[in-house]
Amino acid sequence: MTNPPPIYGKAVYGAAVYTSANQRKTMTHLLRVLLAFKSSPDHSLGELGGRVIKGMTGNPAYMNPTITMAALQLLLTAFTDAVASQQEGGPIATANKVAARTALIMELRKLAGYVQANCNNDLPTLLSSGFDAVASHGASVPLATPVITGITNGQMTGQMLVAVGAVNNAKCFEIRYATIIGQTVGPWQSGGMFTNSRSMALGGLVAGTNYAIEVRAIGGSTKYSEWSAGSSHMSL
Repeated sequence: MTNPPPIYGKAVYGAAVYTSANQRKTMTHLLRVLLAFKSSPDHSLGELGGRVIKGMTGNPAYMNPTITMAALQLLLTAFTDAVASQQEGGPIATANKVAARTALIMELRKLAGYVQANCNNDLPTLLSSGFDAVASHGASVPLATPVITGITNGQMTGQMLVAVGAVNNAKCFEIRYATIIGQTVGPWQSGGMFTNSRSMALGGLVAGTNYAIEVRAIGGSTKYSEWSAGSSHMSL
């Protein structure tokens, strides 16, 4: 019996790989870092650089990056300064901006390869780096907006446990939170990403403070759902 030809296609966060064992097909979805930042506008590239520095600083999943976050910050600062200088015009300012942009992109690409190789094919781990993941052919439906079903205080001081209902095609969930002081909400802060939607632990909160909580799903053809309707709860 002739083996079937390799199967190729767009993959869930990566390439669909054809393998053969005892005449059986196995499709494995491998996570890949999105490299679209190579052609991103200057402001988007700068925002990505900031997210990566924040996400990878002290991240236990990425202990030996291809560049230190301090060195990457220097490249990012040089780039943002060059962008600001270019607004005054002139060929030298433009050339300086292009050189700074190229240097930043080169290091981000190396770092993206490192993240892809060390994320253990786990989406929350990949996204914790600040990079985005390649979208999937297997998740072709936009994600529904999550609904928060409960917020309770955890066993530790300053901890809340957040639960949301199931969302089809969601790979994980992200929480954001903000203090509520009088009628003012904010600024929003990331509370992390979770694969268990029934008990997402949000820690480091100030006891006696009211917090606004929102959750969004990650996955699907749109990559992110809309943020859920906000819920509030007092940390104890």
